[in-house]
Amino acid sequence: MAKLSLIISFYNRIDYLKLVFAGLEIQTFSDFEVIIADDGSNENVVNQLQSLIKKLNFPVKHIWQEDKGFRKNKILNKAILTSETDYLVFIDGDCIPHSEFLKEHFFNREEKICLTGRRVNLSKKITDKLTEELIKNKFLERNSLLLFFDSIFGETVDFEKSIYLKSTLFRNFVNKKNRGLLGCNFSIHKKDIIEVNGFDERYIYPSIGEDSDLQFRLELNGVKIKSLNNIAIQYHLYHKLQDRREENLLLFEQVKNSQIAFTPYGIKKSIVSD
Repeated sequence: MAKLSLIISFYNRIDYLKLVFAGLEIQTFSDFEVIIADDGSNENVVNQLQSLIKKLNFPVKHIWQEDKGFRKNKILNKAILTSETDYLVFIDGDCIPHSEFLKEHFFNREEKICLTGRRVNLSKKITDKLTEELIKNKFLERNSLLLFFDSIFGETVDFEKSIYLKSTLFRNFVNKKNRGLLGCNFSIHKKDIIEVNGFDERYIYPSIGEDSDLQFRLELNGVKIKSLNNIAIQYHLYHKLQDRREENLLLFEQVKNSQIAFTPYGIKKSIVSD
């Protein structure tokens, strides 16, 4: 029986997901199930994914919804309902986990605490270099100098977030500062996210809806955000960043003004509507 559910948001980038799977195959913590929250990938990608799943050494469930635009929050809510464990970890399908990633999320879990890690943003040059075999051989973990020099002379960003700290003293020092929830790298007890009814499905553009909004409502409900900076590490594969949309900002202002933790546009709504 798995002890945690890893929920991966996904849309079409099967090449990136293969690298993420390679990172999962070398996790030091192995008692997990994976749920692919697929926001409408095309038929060819779905067929490739189904074939790939059969070859993996960990259990994977693939849940899919029709492509009707950006509906990440809706498929994430369905993934929460599909999960069979009491503890959930959320990542994106373009974020390769450090080999200690799941272990750190699981063993640092606390009641009424949402854990959030950080990621190093890889350049296109390094992203294009990566293969499944390199990931399985811990290429990124063993080549800190490469990332460091690429952060100076290339386009890798936030190199310092790739440094894995083992010392409790250093961990506590680095994480004295409060940091916000990062939608591609956080974990939480299922009951805590259920109590606020999951993700608000009215956010139909990227950003804010899958992290800032959720953090605000969790904190209203007594859940604290705790940082795992330099502890739960990810390597974010290169792609062009998407702009924040004004519609999301306006909706978030409404949520903040309401001061209500439970969204009526979340999990319970998704149970009764497609």
